[in-house]
Amino acid sequence: MTTSNWRKVTNQLSNNPAKLKKFMKHSTPKKRSCGKSKNKCRLCGTTRGLITKYKLNLCRRCFRQFAQEMGFKQYQ
Repeated sequence: MTTSNWRKVTNQLSNNPAKLKKFMKHSTPKKRSCGKSKNKCRLCGTTRGLITKYKLNLCRRCFRQFAQEMGFKQYQ
């Protein structure tokens, strides 16, 4: 069984508490202390193209949408 969202599986296993307990013991995602999957975009949740400077935590695509609202100016 492969899933990208482990909460779907917990929802399906909610009818059988024994299987849910075993799943939670072995398959829940770990708390990350380092690595690529620790930082995510605040808006869309992607881990690619992340801008962490000034503690923005936005991906480059979301940054382009909201840069002018935040006060950044584009120089050419």
